[in-house]
Amino acid sequence: MSGLRVVPRRRRGRDRLYVCLADGRNIAWYDRDTGRVSLLGDERRQDVLDALAPFLTGPVTVGPPPVPTSAELARLTLHPDDDLAPNRPGEALLIDLDRDPGPPHRLRADPRRRALAAEQATGEALDRLDGAGWHTLHSVPLPGGDRIHHLLIGPGGLFAVHARYARRLRVRVADPLVALGRREPRPLLDRVRADAHRASYALTAEVRPVLVLVGAASVTVTAPPREVRVLTDTELPELSRPGGVLKPADVESLHALARDRATWTRV
Repeated sequence: MSGLRVVPRRRRGRDRLYVCLADGRNIAWYDRDTGRVSLLGDERRQDVLDALAPFLTGPVTVGPPPVPTSAELARLTLHPDDDLAPNRPGEALLIDLDRDPGPPHRLRADPRRRALAAEQATGEALDRLDGAGWHTLHSVPLPGGDRIHHLLIGPGGLFAVHARYARRLRVRVADPLVALGRREPRPLLDRVRADAHRASYALTAEVRPVLVLVGAASVTVTAPPREVRVLTDTELPELSRPGGVLKPADVESLHALARDRATWTRV
């Protein structure tokens, strides 16, 4: 018996099997996506391969962990308080509701909770694109108290995604106005464009604006909005279909830049 344990974990959108000693220390891992077994030391190479044998599919590459890229090194230097990658969908609203839950009984639902539901549904859909070479940052803070709900970065480019709760509502879009049900139309598309323009300035790259209408019963667009793409939450996977805009190295570099809180302090 080698005394090694195989533990499945998911890190940064990748499924990995970690090989651990009895005391919990990792000595190797198998990355299913790349078919690579990374060894932290060569002395127990055969024991590691024996432990992983039931899980290996197809040919694998065995060797030391790959040298980290410049983007990965940049991530390692970030202070935890400055790293936006751990933000949950709706992070800012979750913190606000935790600090001020509001009265326990109210005639109308707290609008923050509807906004949170929209951001969570959108964020969960975007996070599911992670394994296809995409990264999503949530609740990206901007000066003045504004924020980008979601920033999607991947082979198809960069998208500033604004989520709006529209459950069972008929939505009418007449650039720049958006009317949710019987509510007064508001120039929401101007806000979505402004977020994308600020993100483009911060990252020195084109960021395209997207408005997501979560749970909408129907969406009527009188004319294609300028620059802004209007989707429902069920249509979000369409964002990942085009590719060829950014190379994998560019995706990682932009993600490393975008996850640094300092990037957004002067926009």
